[in-house]
Amino acid sequence: MTRRGIAAFGLALLLAACAQINPPSIAPVAVVPPPRPTPSFSLVPWPAHLETRPGYFVVGEGTAIQYDRGDAASGRVATYLADLVRRSRHLSLAPSGKVGGHAILLRRLSDPDATGKEGYRLDVTPDGITISAGQTAGLFYGAITLWQLMTQRTGDAHSITLPGLAIDDAPRLAWRGLLLDSVRHYQSPVFIKTLIDAMAREKLNVLQWHLTDDQGWRLEIRRYPRLTQVGAWRVPAGAAAQTDIDPKTGKPRLYGGFYTQKQVREIVTYAAARNITIVPEIEMPGHAAAAIVAYPWLASVPNPPKQVSSDWGVFPDIYNVDERTFRFLQDVLTETMALFPGAYIHVGGDEAAKDQWKANPAIQQKIHEIGLKDEDALQSWFIARMGQFLKAHHRKLIGWDEILQGGIPPDATITSWRGISGAITAAKAGHDTVLSPAPVLYFDNRQAEGPGEPSGRAQIETLGDVYAFDPTPPALTDDQRKHVIGVQANVWTEHIREQDNVDYALFPRAAALAELGWSPAAHHDWADFRARMPDELDRYTALALPHAQHLLAIGEHDAPPPTRPLTRDSHELDLCKKAIALSIEGPAPLEGKPPVFLTDVLNPCWIWHKVDLTGVTSITALAGQLPFNFQIGHDVEKVVMRPIATPDGEFEAHLDGCDGPKLAVLPMPHPGPGTGLSEVRGAFAPQTGVHDLCFVFTRAKLDPYWSLHTVTLVPEH
Repeated sequence: MTRRGIAAFGLALLLAACAQINPPSIAPVAVVPPPRPTPSFSLVPWPAHLETRPGYFVVGEGTAIQYDRGDAASGRVATYLADLVRRSRHLSLAPSGKVGGHAILLRRLSDPDATGKEGYRLDVTPDGITISAGQTAGLFYGAITLWQLMTQRTGDAHSITLPGLAIDDAPRLAWRGLLLDSVRHYQSPVFIKTLIDAMAREKLNVLQWHLTDDQGWRLEIRRYPRLTQVGAWRVPAGAAAQTDIDPKTGKPRLYGGFYTQKQVREIVTYAAARNITIVPEIEMPGHAAAAIVAYPWLASVPNPPKQVSSDWGVFPDIYNVDERTFRFLQDVLTETMALFPGAYIHVGGDEAAKDQWKANPAIQQKIHEIGLKDEDALQSWFIARMGQFLKAHHRKLIGWDEILQGGIPPDATITSWRGISGAITAAKAGHDTVLSPAPVLYFDNRQAEGPGEPSGRAQIETLGDVYAFDPTPPALTDDQRKHVIGVQANVWTEHIREQDNVDYALFPRAAALAELGWSPAAHHDWADFRARMPDELDRYTALALPHAQHLLAIGEHDAPPPTRPLTRDSHELDLCKKAIALSIEGPAPLEGKPPVFLTDVLNPCWIWHKVDLTGVTSITALAGQLPFNFQIGHDVEKVVMRPIATPDGEFEAHLDGCDGPKLAVLPMPHPGPGTGLSEVRGAFAPQTGVHDLCFVFTRAKLDPYWSLHTVTLVPEH
């Protein structure tokens, strides 16, 4: 039966039931029969099987959530459910170790495998509500579903009427994850716990925690204290940061932070209580600059960097292959494993530039001694060695799909990020794999056009795009698809500084990811999912979770019509090219909201299509100075440098293409340490009719460079 059929069938049954059954009294408060509830259930993710039944049950003030007194884990689930209902509906339920009577019952089945690891059964009858499961995870997810049934609408409630139903539910995939990048921008432990709560409410169960990279080392390792004393801090990019002097040191103020082992243990315990496993990521052999700054003997070059960089991109720094370095990494992993009890340790393995290995005679000699073919084979040997160490400690190695190059240990798991080809290769070779492909599951990509969106990568990946992703690659056989153990979305924070914007990037797209990983493929229905989302957004609001709210535009790529006919934000213009396209924050103090620019790092150039220039006599532009803090290797040679005519360059408006006639040439002011926008205005050569305009800046050097914020065409008055 379809969900719409379920709704109609349930309504008929409910009308009949309401005519025959008197609503029960719930101690300690007598409940007046409420209006008939709607049986069109807004459950996200949609359960495997739902069937409506006759009758209804009224949850009122003081309704008991009962569990076996000797089952502490079930007691914690009861308390969690009561807290959710109190926060979202301001209705107080009563967790109780006494079983019996008219109540909500959490029932652990005698067979722990009866419903699978995470499955459950939820029954709503006139006599009570029962959540049954073989394991605690199932009870927890049944409680989440019951909470969603109780929040089909939000706001204060003295009672909630639930229609009779039976749900049998279990997830489609075992790994339903998010990646949080805490290196590029540090998030507080409180934020991470809040994120864990939000993940749990979507039935997501894995948080990959990106803790080490070039721009910082965030995990306390007691044997190597300089990793956090030195490696966790950097000076932000831009002139403003250089002039923000810390009076205690007389040097530019540092930005960063790290997580103590005590904090990590608390977060891991908090996650485990919500059926979320945290998988730590300790990057190797590349993305190692912060560790190398802390301990230079880890480097593959004689003169490694001396301070942690604020640049974004792929750094050349890579660990050497000395025995001392392997002892260092094993020591780090030993302390990491003591903090994270889950089966998997992620070792990264992506974007390892090997130029330093190629140029290092000792490393070349090592390749020869081991009998390896090349540097790719050396990386494979490196990863295999770490895999053997983890296996000896009863852990599983997982890494990005680059570790497939040169061969990997047979029990290694692959996170496929460069599309799905890595997953296909891994599964065909018998490796388990997690689908995490860019761009669709990279949630630092923006989710809507137009101004007002937070910063991130410029590409648009909507809620609809995420929901349309197929986690079952057709290139695999049925047996090979069994190696696809899950899906994961990543939020990289190079360009997402504020914590609220991390949530905004994740939600509601995380709901679409959750349905991909949980719900049966046969229930995949975009129109139905979209119809369920307004109630889900209301739940976010009730629990104060920042999120994108433009639901009606979700799934659409067309930009909304501008509200100002002769002014455009950069996000309302087209980039001339999209080589490295970013929606990027301007430099700003560590507090406050900076301006956001849509720009292409290689070619800052914007097109305003089909604008009527009749009567326009002047032009005004607001622009900001951005630091060129990008590690892009040889691509730096592709940066477009337009020749200057005045000392600090010009803003130019060209007619019908960037090589067309110049309609305005406005000298730019000398850049200063400020973080605000600079305004330039001047004459505009008269034109008539509809044309395209191209806007560019001239420049004499890479850093800093001007980026357009808004442009206004001013007609003659």
